[in-house]
Amino acid sequence: MATYTLPELPYDYAALEPVINPQIIELHHDKHHAAYVKGANDTLEQLEEARDKEAWGAINGLQKNLAFHLSGHILHSIYWHNMTGDGGGEPLSADGVGDLADAITESFGTFAGFKSQLTKASATTQGSGWGVLAYEPLSGKLIVEQVYDHQGNVGQGSVPILVFDAWEHAFYLQYKNQKVDFIEAMWRVVNWQDVAKRYAAAKERTDVLLLAP
Repeated sequence: MATYTLPELPYDYAALEPVINPQIIELHHDKHHAAYVKGANDTLEQLEEARDKEAWGAINGLQKNLAFHLSGHILHSIYWHNMTGDGGGEPLSADGVGDLADAITESFGTFAGFKSQLTKASATTQGSGWGVLAYEPLSGKLIVEQVYDHQGNVGQGSVPILVFDAWEHAFYLQYKNQKVDFIEAMWRVVNWQDVAKRYAAAKERTDVLLLAP
């Protein structure tokens, strides 16, 4: 039995129009995300074979492949739920996400400052990557991170709670090479209820990062 499985979308292909058209959602989920799931499972099988045969000549490549595909699976699984056709705006106490709104203000000064930083971090990823809002457990604050090719530039203990996919397959059919326009449009479909739930869950996990016994 496969270790990882492709999750179903929480909405239909047309749910995020006009920000993201149905063709992109279908290809992105059914082809690209599915490929990361298959890649992670295939790599685990290859690592099992390497252990059985004590054949470690390809270990570096296999470990990198596992990180690449597994990160792709995890980030996309968050990505789908981070969006909703009824989303956008900013988190407000009146909508029941006051803790998240307060955390953003405490960590970034203002919502506008946070929005600008995450937009720039997402839009300026070199090549393929992600912009990520993450909970950093050592400081107890939120930070913005850039993820390149599903790896790198992240704090080891940070927990992603809002992710912007900046790979070309996420937008090119609709936005062509205008990645900045796509990232700006993404703010219209952010599901703050989902982000707030992820923030609350991350704060509760106090034993995730053990620096010393």
